[in-house]
Amino acid sequence: MRSSRGFAAAFCLVFSFAADARDAAEAKPPNVVIFLADDAGWGDYGRSGNRQVATPHIGSIATDGVSLDRFYVCPLCAPTRAEMLTGRYYPRGGVTGVSLGRERLNLDEKTFADAFKAAGYATGAFGKWHNGTQWPYHPMARGFDEYLGHTSGHWGEYFDAPLDDDGRMVRTRGYIVDVCTDRALDFIDRNSDRPFLCYVPFTTPHSPWAAPEADWRRFKDRPITQRATEPDKEVLDETRCVLAMIENQDRNVGRVLAKLDDLHLRDGTIVLFFSDNGPNSNRWTGGMKGKKGETDEGGVRSVCYLRWPSRLPSGRNIAQVAGAIDLLPTLTSLAGVPRVGDRPLDGRDLSPLLTGQAVEWPDRTLFSTWGGRISARTRTHRLDHQGRLYDMEADPGQTKPINDREPELAARLKAEVASWRLEMFPPAEAPKAARGNAVDPRPFPVGYREFPVTMLPARDGEPEGGVRRSSNAPNCSYFVNWTDQDDRMSWQVDVHTAGRYEVVVDYTCPIADAGSLVELTFQDARLSGRVAPGWDPPLNTNQDTLPRPHGESQMKEFRPLNLGFVELNRGQAPLTLRATEIPGKSVMDVRRVTLILLP
Repeated sequence: MRSSRGFAAAFCLVFSFAADARDAAEAKPPNVVIFLADDAGWGDYGRSGNRQVATPHIGSIATDGVSLDRFYVCPLCAPTRAEMLTGRYYPRGGVTGVSLGRERLNLDEKTFADAFKAAGYATGAFGKWHNGTQWPYHPMARGFDEYLGHTSGHWGEYFDAPLDDDGRMVRTRGYIVDVCTDRALDFIDRNSDRPFLCYVPFTTPHSPWAAPEADWRRFKDRPITQRATEPDKEVLDETRCVLAMIENQDRNVGRVLAKLDDLHLRDGTIVLFFSDNGPNSNRWTGGMKGKKGETDEGGVRSVCYLRWPSRLPSGRNIAQVAGAIDLLPTLTSLAGVPRVGDRPLDGRDLSPLLTGQAVEWPDRTLFSTWGGRISARTRTHRLDHQGRLYDMEADPGQTKPINDREPELAARLKAEVASWRLEMFPPAEAPKAARGNAVDPRPFPVGYREFPVTMLPARDGEPEGGVRRSSNAPNCSYFVNWTDQDDRMSWQVDVHTAGRYEVVVDYTCPIADAGSLVELTFQDARLSGRVAPGWDPPLNTNQDTLPRPHGESQMKEFRPLNLGFVELNRGQAPLTLRATEIPGKSVMDVRRVTLILLP
């Protein structure tokens, strides 16, 4: 009897502790952890039926929480991030591209991070940003207290990568996803006694094709048994590398979930996982049509899992359509955080569906657009960008248009698309949306006392004369072929604060070509300096698991060249770099120009 009473007492004590933990979790505002995959398709996860990859930690978020079965994002990265941040369709926020400054989110838009920060949350982002680099487009000006990652659309170095650490470039050590997750874990540790918002936008499986060696060894000889919808277009080694990158991603999700458990924060933390667009290569998507960059189902459908043990049911599946535009109103509603900003939202608060409330939920139409193409999705049908209507329940692969069978529905959705196009892209805005590969005409801001370092990467500049980018993809390119005094590069900037600036150029230069005299000009200001010493490192060809896709630059170790100090006045004008003396065959390759406002 004594042992029985002891067991009962111990059981009551454990139950009491568990109840106390639940009560504490419900009394404290919930923490929020957001994982965002980069270029992962709906079919890249075990929960979707992929038997070639193990993603138990990501899948556990759905098992222990709610899965949005019909969740839609944009065809490309920056637009999805803008919609998630604001709850509004991305064209409203000034995003017209994914590079050349066109990825920037308008400064009059407010983000969900603004809301959580205003409510007293500690806020941190660790990974890929892709909605602006210079302050006040930088994540630390958009509601995040701290940041480690890359603000560019994609990054050319996945091992020992140089990353933006609270506004300054630092050389990190390790695989980029592991490094950013390490910082997220540190952030959670440091803020475990207060509400926090931890945003972890992974870099993978976006190219370049680079996975940790141990992950690649498991996949490099593995047969691919589940094939792409168009199998003749699938590159099997690319699929293998993606799966290796996904398993690394899952392991890092597991590290964060374990940290929440260790700190007894599991019950009081909302965890969200989704991806930013369809797969970046032809691989298994469950038979769906489309991939990254396309507005068909496979290009815009993403997994989306939410877990909050103290409030959300486990194993619930939501069949209604939802999208990235719904995340801001949903997260602020779940957390009881007032929204910051008064622009009309396009998204809906999904919390009644997530919590299982008995509410009427009328069908809706979600729109996907890129490159002038628009498709529309209801719960049961998709109208593609060519006006073909598909029954997505009977024909999820979009193989047989049914316009002749349902002409009224087809006509209604075509009218909705026409109306939405006019609202998002009014005639006065059409030239902005059609700029193609031109650098965004909005100037790049320079010189804020609260954020004195302004980085101007080659991506945001204009090459002139014989100067070229190192690749067709601007995001992680650098300027090359600078050989003549008529060559130059310029950035259209807006100097916010007049004052003295230190100027640093990240460069490489063949040893024999060292000594060129270069001149930086802005309005009437001029600064000259010599390109010395020579610095000619090899390309980082040892980083890639597979050959780099065409159009992506092979990176190298750039060195800082301190040009000196210059007085800049307020105002808008080109910041131009040219050479006045060239003793060798070339001047230098340029990765970025950094302006540092001095006290």
